[in-house]
Amino acid sequence: MQMNHKHRVTLHALFAHPVSANIDPKAVYSVIEELGGEVSHGGHGQIVVKLNKHTHGFHDSRHAFSKDEVAAIRKFLETAGIDPVRDYPLDTHAAT
Repeated sequence: MQMNHKHRVTLHALFAHPVSANIDPKAVYSVIEELGGEVSHGGHGQIVVKLNKHTHGFHDSRHAFSKDEVAAIRKFLETAGIDPVRDYPLDTHAAT
């Protein structure tokens, strides 16, 4: 699956060590949608994310995610089978 560079950078930022606390929620939701997932408002300040038959609710944040929120998103993506190094390497020149 192809993914644009901006989305690859966001995906890799979610899996970076140490955990980043400066990731824009809109960028993360765009990545999840590009991965084939669905992002919807669940009410009560929740965003519901569905990807590869996995569902998780996240707090609807208007600001950058906290480290705990990034860790929760990372765990959700891992559970859904997403491995950015394997599936979406940043060095796209090697694939061309």
